[in-house]
Amino acid sequence: MTEDYIIGNLDIASIALWLFFFFFVALVIWIQRENQREGYPLIDEDGSQADAGGVFPNPDDKTFILPHGRGEYVAPSGQTEERDDYHDAMKRDFESGGFPWDPAGDPLADGIGPASWAARRDEPELDGKGHPKIIPMAATEHFHVSAGKDPRGLPVVAGDGEIVGKITDMWIDEPEQLVRYLEIELDPEFGEGTRLVPLTLARIWFNQVKIASLYGKHFNGVPKTKAARQVTKLEEEKICAYYGGGKLYADESRLEPQI
Repeated sequence: MTEDYIIGNLDIASIALWLFFFFFVALVIWIQRENQREGYPLIDEDGSQADAGGVFPNPDDKTFILPHGRGEYVAPSGQTEERDDYHDAMKRDFESGGFPWDPAGDPLADGIGPASWAARRDEPELDGKGHPKIIPMAATEHFHVSAGKDPRGLPVVAGDGEIVGKITDMWIDEPEQLVRYLEIELDPEFGEGTRLVPLTLARIWFNQVKIASLYGKHFNGVPKTKAARQVTKLEEEKICAYYGGGKLYADESRLEPQI
């Protein structure tokens, strides 16, 4: 009978089970707090702090030593400042919660809705050796087109049928050995210089490269790169957001139900 024992029916198996239970609960709490190092506290669209935050408080600051001599990074307090330039670029027709915010100006230029971007660090992403990962093919002799259609030299056709320029180069992710961007040399009618387009938002045909998300008038507004042979993480964010936002905002008819 259990009353004959000081510890009742507690045995090694029970002790192991309870230890595992408390360990698992502590692990979940620790993981949840570590998950709050970036992007917290949560912010509403109007810039105020959101009520719906984590159950547990934010973790204490932790200093990360970045590789390749890029200094230190302190999280959560030392993270990249969130965007504060979009609040005045939005409006909503009703103050009740749950109603969407609508762009007040040019959503592609303001980075609103599907054209929104995150404030990533304005520096190129590096590979394991400290070199920029994404480079133009013209800057390396180690890569060439071994299969499929080489798009260089093909005209670029926008979603409205306008020919806005031609493809002059391909930007490759060297460690991953794949093409990330195509480089467009714009015709003077549609802008100056070159722009990048994500390969996933371009369709390469035998006689043209089709970019349906934007119209000809939008290409001059595609964010540029500061350097001729590298792209930063912030620039990537803005470029991809601009083309992605065009899926909805390039034409007013796209804002309406499609069914």
